[in-house]
Amino acid sequence: MDWRTKKCVPCEGGTPFIPEGRARELLGTLDGWSLRDGALWKQLRFADFRAAVAFVNAAAEVAEQEGHHPDLFLHGYRFLDVTLSTHAIGGLSENDFILAAKLDALPR
Repeated sequence: MDWRTKKCVPCEGGTPFIPEGRARELLGTLDGWSLRDGALWKQLRFADFRAAVAFVNAAAEVAEQEGHHPDLFLHGYRFLDVTLSTHAIGGLSENDFILAAKLDALPR
C-alpha cells in the first residue's frame, strides 16, 4: 500500500482507530517504524544539528498540509524521535500511517 497517495482526513471522535493487531500488520508497509505505547515511533539520525532542524522544518510543512501533526523530539544534537498517534481517538488511525510515509519520503 502506498500511503503517500492518500490524504489525511480531519479527525473527530468518531474516526475509526486501528487495533494493535492490524497496526502490527500495517507496519510492514512502512520503513523502520515500530509501535511504542500505542503509537507509531521512529528514530532518525542526521549528520549534524542543521540537517536535523532542516528535516523538522520540512516535516512541519508536510504536517500542516495534511492537518495531522507528529510529536517531534530532537535530542543529542542530531537524533530525532518521531511519534505519531491520533490524539482525538486515543490511538492510531490511517492518518498516522499516511503521515509516516510522507515523512519517510522527505529528503535527509
